[in-house]
Amino acid sequence: MRSRSAKCIAVRRITQDNQGKRTAGVDGVKALTPVARLTLVKQLRLTQKSKPTRRVWIPKPGTNEKRPLGIPTMHDRALQALVKLALEPEWEAKFEPNSFGFRPGRSCHDAIGAIFNQIRYKDKFVLDADISKCFDQIDHEALLTKVNTFPTLRQQLKAWLKSGVKDGKSLFSTSEGTPQGGVSVLRST
Repeated sequence: MRSRSAKCIAVRRITQDNQGKRTAGVDGVKALTPVARLTLVKQLRLTQKSKPTRRVWIPKPGTNEKRPLGIPTMHDRALQALVKLALEPEWEAKFEPNSFGFRPGRSCHDAIGAIFNQIRYKDKFVLDADISKCFDQIDHEALLTKVNTFPTLRQQLKAWLKSGVKDGKSLFSTSEGTPQGGVSVLRST
């Protein structure tokens, strides 16, 4: 969390490598100059504060429905990427070998291959489940208890969860669920 190299990697991933690098949060910052990126590296530290996410509605493929996407500020995204760098190795060691969702180096094709290997020699039942609005219903306290990390990081995670959502000019509080958009720190744990 304090490593300058990790902070530089986190800022690079958010401001240069990420497909959504030019998407602004509530602060309106879309792109950073090299000098601004170095300033952001110096500013990255856990503060237990967070700005609300900006709500963007994107169409669902094949339907007329739209799903909400929460875009954090550039600073919050960079800090989330830094936290992800710290948490991911620990959680990768704890995950089940046959879980494939939101895992680095794992894809849908890996999941299909694992299913094929399990069912190819004898008949088995396969349950295909679509968990509707899964991320919208996650209990904040249960998630924070599950993460079980040091108090400063726990408070930062709680600040991100409780930061609220700004949709147009309206600000809505968040009492449950995790934002979809930005870095998937809170979803991957």
